Amino acid sequence: MLKNYGKIAGFIIVASLFLLILGVRYVLGQDLVVMNFIAFAAFSIVTGVIAGAMLFYNLHKAFYLFTFGLAIGFIDLFRSFIINTGGNGDLLGILSLFIFTAFGLVLGMIVEAIFYLIKKTNNQ
Repeated sequence: MLKNYGKIAGFIIVASLFLLILGVRYVLGQDLVVMNFIAFAAFSIVTGVIAGAMLFYNLHKAFYLFTFGLAIGFIDLFRSFIINTGGNGDLLGILSLFIFTAFGLVLGMIVEAIFYLIKKTNNQ
């Protein structure tokens, strides 16, 4: 399944773009302008390319942690949009999406580095 890194990356791009538009337009109730679409597309492309690169280089543990962080980020984005209606829920939601996604990426790379170093020391 993970050999089709291009298809998986494309799915992540489309899913991220869809979830961002759904969250801002329908859950938050804001009107979208061209700059919103450009920012959403840029974020979606970056997440898809990162996920595809991880699969291309056989970093499966990092891919799963990154995807888990992205999923948790979207869950917190929607939670923040729904619960925090005091005016700063939109900012907190987008910020939490970025933080959880970055945390998943960094944690995945650290785990892959640890496994790489363990394998390298065991082979010597």
